[in-house]
Amino acid sequence: MASKTDFLRKKFAPLQEKTFHSALVHCLKTQFPKLGGPRILDLCADMLVNVIDQHRQPRENVSHGQILWLALAIEDPPSRHQRIEDCQLVPVVLDLSLSQDIDSRLERKPGAERLLAKALRLCRQAYEQGGLLSNCDLAELLSTHDSTIAHLLAEHERKTKQIVPRRATVHDVGTGLTHKVIICRKRYAEGKEPAQIARETYHSLEAVDRYLGQYDRVRHCRLQGLSPADTAHALACTLRLVEEYLRIDRELETPHA
Repeated sequence: MASKTDFLRKKFAPLQEKTFHSALVHCLKTQFPKLGGPRILDLCADMLVNVIDQHRQPRENVSHGQILWLALAIEDPPSRHQRIEDCQLVPVVLDLSLSQDIDSRLERKPGAERLLAKALRLCRQAYEQGGLLSNCDLAELLSTHDSTIAHLLAEHERKTKQIVPRRATVHDVGTGLTHKVIICRKRYAEGKEPAQIARETYHSLEAVDRYLGQYDRVRHCRLQGLSPADTAHALACTLRLVEEYLRIDRELETPHA
C-alpha cells in the first residue's frame, strides 16, 4: 500500500534549509567543485560558521568603552617569513576606556603614566583571553607611536622586574631581551624553579628551559676561555645572541644587579 504524501511537510520543510550553512555549502560547491562530496562540504561549512561565530560578538556582549580586537593566538608562535594571514587570530574584548581612566585624566596624571596603565591593562586582558597584542596593536588602539609603547613597556619591565604579556616577550619577537634577563635573574639571583618562573613570566616551561640552557652554555664557554666568536661557532648560534647572554651574565655577576 502506497504511503500517503505529507503535502504540508513537502511544501514547508524546505524552508528549514534556508540557512547560512546551506548558503555556504552552495558557495563552496559552485566555487570549488573539486573540494569534495556533500559530507566534506557540510564539514567545511561547519568550520566556516564556527570561525565566523568566534569573530562576531553580539552587541549585548560588548559594553560602553569596550572594543572587539583580533589578537594573535598564544599557542601559535611565529615562524620564519610568516605573514599575518598565516597566523591564528583570536577575538578578544578589551576595556579601551574605563571610569578610572577618566579619573586619572581629571587628577591630571602625566600622559605617559595614563598611557602605560592602559597598555598594561590591554595586554593582560588579551592574554587572559588567549591572545597577544603587539606594540603596533597597542599603538593603533591608543593612538600613539609603536616606539612609544615599546619604550614605556620595556622601562616598566626593567623597573618592576615583571614581564608584560605581549607578543614581543611571549613569542620572542623583536630586539628586546628584557624577558631573558628577567628569566635568568629569577633562576640564578632569586633561586626560583623553572615551573614558577614560567608562571610568573607568561612563558611555557619549554621556553624557560631553552633560555636557561642557552645561558648556561654561553657561560660555560666563557669560563673555558672561548671568545664570543668561538662561542657562537661552537653553539651554532649568532654572535649577537652570544653577546646578549654575556651581558646578562655580567649583570648577574654584578653585586646588587
